[in-house]
Amino acid sequence: MDVYTELLERGKKKLPDTRHDTERFVIPKIKGYIQGNKTILSNFVQIAQHLGRKPQHMLKYVLKELATPGEIKRQFVLLGAKVPASRINEKIQKYADVFVICRECGKPDTKMTKEGNIYFIKCQACGAKYSVYSKI
Repeated sequence: MDVYTELLERGKKKLPDTRHDTERFVIPKIKGYIQGNKTILSNFVQIAQHLGRKPQHMLKYVLKELATPGEIKRQFVLLGAKVPASRINEKIQKYADVFVICRECGKPDTKMTKEGNIYFIKCQACGAKYSVYSKI
């Protein structure tokens, strides 16, 4: 048994030290600027597409969480208040945790459907299906 352990240790020492600690699913950070009393977001629609969700649904959630008015104009989002990017990124992460990431396996490979007033999340990776209660 000692010979096996020694061989195993020698083999481990010869392995390269490359590690891939990066996650497969990274939410892009919001890009925007403040103009007067408004905040203009330039990549909100692209983030929603990256998450695989409708921009209107994600915007409705973020606006409710931020307690501010806003709307989508072309590919920009106009918020009716000065909001720091860190707060917006925090709300987008919260949205992803509720509506994108699977509760069972933790993977982002989900599809969202609406049946009546209830949203259902169906995971393409593990097959789990569950409802998401939302007041939006």
